[in-house]
Amino acid sequence: MMMEEEAELCFPQLNTSCWKTKRPRSHTLLFYTVLSWIFLLTVTLNLLVIVSISHFRQLRTPTNFLLLSLAVSDFFVGLVMLFQIMLINGCWLLGDHMCTLYFALDYISSCTSIGIMLLISVDRYLAICDPLHYTTKVTPKRVHVCVLLCWIYSLIYVSIVMNDDFKQPGRFKSCDGECVLNNNLIHQFTDFIFIFLIPITVTMVLYVRVFVVAMAQARAMRSHIAAAPHLRSVTVTARKSEIKAARTLGVVILVFVLCICPYFCVTVTGQNAVVSAYSASFVLCLYYFNSCLNPLVYALFHPWFRKSIKLILTLQILKPGSCEANMLH
Repeated sequence: MMMEEEAELCFPQLNTSCWKTKRPRSHTLLFYTVLSWIFLLTVTLNLLVIVSISHFRQLRTPTNFLLLSLAVSDFFVGLVMLFQIMLINGCWLLGDHMCTLYFALDYISSCTSIGIMLLISVDRYLAICDPLHYTTKVTPKRVHVCVLLCWIYSLIYVSIVMNDDFKQPGRFKSCDGECVLNNNLIHQFTDFIFIFLIPITVTMVLYVRVFVVAMAQARAMRSHIAAAPHLRSVTVTARKSEIKAARTLGVVILVFVLCICPYFCVTVTGQNAVVSAYSASFVLCLYYFNSCLNPLVYALFHPWFRKSIKLILTLQILKPGSCEANMLH
């Protein structure tokens, strides 16, 4: 028989120290490996999006600015994962103030990421359902203001939810080496409503509307093909663009629900009552994985991103005038 591992203290010299999380070494290694890969992919992919849109002048459109803002918030989510990796053994070694900062950064970046995802859905809705007025409604200035308001909303929301934690960092910990947040039932319910339920509901309503309009336009185009054969190529191109937009929004909803829904279902119902520590670890990995998938869903669907990756990795962006490169053809 294998001998059980002895439990260890986070700070052996302190009587008030927390105990390290007791789990098989294989589970710890697996959790560490998965989180580390998600961290590397999240930071790398989102950094590529940031560099691409920031460097190439042709990519600085209102829609791409939303992609840039999403990449920035997801990039910070990736950085925050470093702190989560440190908590694998159940011990927090950086002090109470850094613990509060960790939760604040995690909260702000996650809320902003979800908020900008919603803005992108609105942008695609206007592009498909109101194309004639899209350029007048979606201007660079308005997009910048909406993104700024999204960040401000996240800051205000976090300052309210974490008010007690900011006043006295570490007041809710039960022992030294613990990093916990004042996450009562009211806060959990509020998170579920404002960070999950409202964004996903609005996104689904927009997607249904986009899908209906795209299908109606496709049927109308098909009815005109026979009468105007010379418009066939234009019709096919437009139809492909509409179907691609609808499909992208569909993937957005699917990824968002699969990654975020389990996390909020667990937190609202009470994690300790319904799942094991290993299941909670899986749910947490899935939650962070959303920020890794966002650049794939929103950027890899666009040919310009694949082209920009090639130019970045081959260091072509270091050449003079590279920012004027034609990225759309």
